[in-house]
Amino acid sequence: MIAIITFIIVFGLIVIVHEFGHYYLAKKSGILVRQFSIGMGPKLVSYTKNHTLYTIRLLPLGGYVMLAGAEDDDEELKPGTIIGLKLNADEQVIKIDNSQQTNDADLIPLQVSQSDLQKDLYIEGYVSGDEQTLHRYAVHHDATIVDETGTEMQIAPQDVQFNSASLLNRFLTNFAGPFNNLIFGIIVYIISAFLIGGPLSSGNKLGEIQPNSPAAAVHLQAGDQITRVGNQKVNNWEQLAQEIAKRPKKATPLTVQKANHKIVQVTVHPKSVKNGKEVIGQIGIMPQRDHRFGPTLKSGFVSAFSSMGIIFNALKQMVTGGFNINQLGGPVAIYSQTSQVAAMGYKQVIVFIAWLSINLGIMNLLPIPALDGGKLLLNIIEAIRRKPVSQKTEIIINLIGVAFLVMLMVAVTWNDITRFFIK
Repeated sequence: MIAIITFIIVFGLIVIVHEFGHYYLAKKSGILVRQFSIGMGPKLVSYTKNHTLYTIRLLPLGGYVMLAGAEDDDEELKPGTIIGLKLNADEQVIKIDNSQQTNDADLIPLQVSQSDLQKDLYIEGYVSGDEQTLHRYAVHHDATIVDETGTEMQIAPQDVQFNSASLLNRFLTNFAGPFNNLIFGIIVYIISAFLIGGPLSSGNKLGEIQPNSPAAAVHLQAGDQITRVGNQKVNNWEQLAQEIAKRPKKATPLTVQKANHKIVQVTVHPKSVKNGKEVIGQIGIMPQRDHRFGPTLKSGFVSAFSSMGIIFNALKQMVTGGFNINQLGGPVAIYSQTSQVAAMGYKQVIVFIAWLSINLGIMNLLPIPALDGGKLLLNIIEAIRRKPVSQKTEIIINLIGVAFLVMLMVAVTWNDITRFFIK
């Protein structure tokens, strides 16, 4: 249960950060954000504020912002459709009920003959009971429409649609999601550095000793320095960790230099810990860290940019070294990794959030149609050509991208299931 709750929090937080980037820049650019959704699937709760519908949905597998004219189907009231209209004092339509599920007596029942909810903003049709007189109603710019599911959202006039914004504003709106993930990842890495501590001190000096651990049992203390494991001299923390890892459940002599420079000999029994498919030894010690502000802040930045380098290197290996589906992971892999870090404590969960946010930001910048990187590529092509790619071409490109991503996600998810649950 802890793993599931942690997964929902981690995944939901990263999605909110990503989508808020798109949302914020769209709002600043004058683009109507019709819906901001956390989760997918059936709607659980919703409310409307400043022309945007905010929803929380059942499945914690993502989220989205619905930008007018960009990622939603334009409203179309087909001739013959029966709708309900609510008018204001100026006889303008302020609400269009297309749900077919209401008996509100305050609505005017109308059979649509034609309409335009984007440019000219009108609806024509026949009021119920009067099939001879054609009525034409002006639609208010900020009118709302209730769809077949009962969801009420703002209509999308042409002037607030995505493609009406300048090229620069569209580029920034597309870029804002991945950018938010990268910045958020850096900030969280810095926070984790202050929680865990700054860079490692030189040598093998011990920092935190875990309670009830093999190290605590032999009275190791912060400030002690382990110089030998068995007969093997160790000069740094990496060597120390490797030597102890070789000795799960084995009596292991340690040579320890105490804080007062006194040399003592102790014998520990490392506990057995599963690390993937390997079993290693651990004694419950952490390295001593530099807690000064400057080195700690620098350590956070170094960790963030180191993660970026690892991800870019992995992408490079996929291109130059041959593609392997095991190099990719979907929600199942993220859940599996989340369950592992959740068992290590909240500090490791925070580090995982930072890594995952940076990973999502970089992956979304890949120039693949339907990803933010694909949209940015189209923006760049438009800037070079000085005219946008035709809507038909863009739709075809996005459909190909969506089909590719769906097939890839299915393959990755099945591979994750077989890797982590069917062994």
